[in-house]
Amino acid sequence: MNFNGVDDGKFRTCADTSPLNSYSNITTKDIMANYQIQTLNQISSKGLQRLPAARYTVGPTVTTPDAILVRSHKMHEMPIGASVLAIGRAGAGTNNIPVAELSKRGIPVFNAPGANANAVKELVLAALLLASRNLIPAMNYVNGLNADAPDLEKQVEDGKKQFAGTELPNRTLGIIGLGAIGSMVADTALKLGMKVIGYDPEITVDAAWRLPASVTKANRIEDVLRQSDFVTLHLPLIAPTRHLINAERLAVMKPDAVLLNFARDAIVDDNAVVVALREKKLKAYLCDFPSPALLAEKGVLAFPHLGASTDEAEENCAVMVADQVRDYLEHGTILNAVNFPNVDMPRESAYRIAIANSNMPNMLGQISTALAASGLNIHNMVNKSRGDMAYTLVDVDSPIPAAAVAAISDIEGVLAVRAIPVQDAA
Repeated sequence: MNFNGVDDGKFRTCADTSPLNSYSNITTKDIMANYQIQTLNQISSKGLQRLPAARYTVGPTVTTPDAILVRSHKMHEMPIGASVLAIGRAGAGTNNIPVAELSKRGIPVFNAPGANANAVKELVLAALLLASRNLIPAMNYVNGLNADAPDLEKQVEDGKKQFAGTELPNRTLGIIGLGAIGSMVADTALKLGMKVIGYDPEITVDAAWRLPASVTKANRIEDVLRQSDFVTLHLPLIAPTRHLINAERLAVMKPDAVLLNFARDAIVDDNAVVVALREKKLKAYLCDFPSPALLAEKGVLAFPHLGASTDEAEENCAVMVADQVRDYLEHGTILNAVNFPNVDMPRESAYRIAIANSNMPNMLGQISTALAASGLNIHNMVNKSRGDMAYTLVDVDSPIPAAAVAAISDIEGVLAVRAIPVQDAA
């Protein structure tokens, strides 16, 4: 074990690099942690401004980071050093991050759900209008006309017939995934006069409250596909959602239906979509993910991953995730981590321990025993679990000796322990 403020892979006594054998003689004014934050992509400056320069060193050249902020950088193959306490994804999806491996190390992966929801909602709305009015093929037709043709006006009038579209009111929009984005899309579609049917077996309480009451809830994906004129997907890419829309499910859809995917590419089987389009079993596929199978395919409109590409969305995501990472580093608070439960306990003591552990029996008893053996009185404690992961915050009434951190670290099932540095009240 190393008690000099440097991580040994399981715990840290503090984020400062100055030697500390314990907290036994430290007061609330004695430590000002200096956190190191590595950025793997360009992160909005408004987000980085949430990390005060007096306490944070931030940039792409940081070599021993306490936390990493990332957008699209693929982290699966990169080494993630033992110093790392948290990952912050300035966006919603985390499929570019090795979440399972980080969970085994007790490292939370934060994201920014809902921060880009309006940007994606607007793109979905644009896609609905493009598809319903055949605007892109119509524009391509006009661009192919000869400006010097004497019968240009006649060509325009004759050609427009092939691009006649449909209006959205009274059409049915199916939404698979009713989180922050799906709920906003549903609300907008209803205001346009559309009927909305939705499916989400994992809907949260907060999302259910946001969802307009007039959305019809489906019990199966097939029910949504069978009834909808347009289907839009708003799901994370995880093992159960990979190729969720495949040949079998495409066969359930109306032959004149339109499929929209502004969530994640592999949720849809591109090859199956191409077959469905060629066999006239699907009218159109609009997505944010060009692939070799889709390029130049008739009936496909693919965009270059524009979903969250607005200044506002990038700022919102960066601000949200920076705040979450900062609150975790300074106070141990967990909010919007994809692999940890949400845990927030008002700080009533200068002395706090954060513990990530496997969700198993008698863990709290063992932690309490270890603290008592070190002469520490528990002032306040909160413990929550999420699947196989549990997280505990403990405030104690006196300085935390390194031996207490070591004793907790040695408990079977404990993944990471951190005696959180005392923060300057200013």
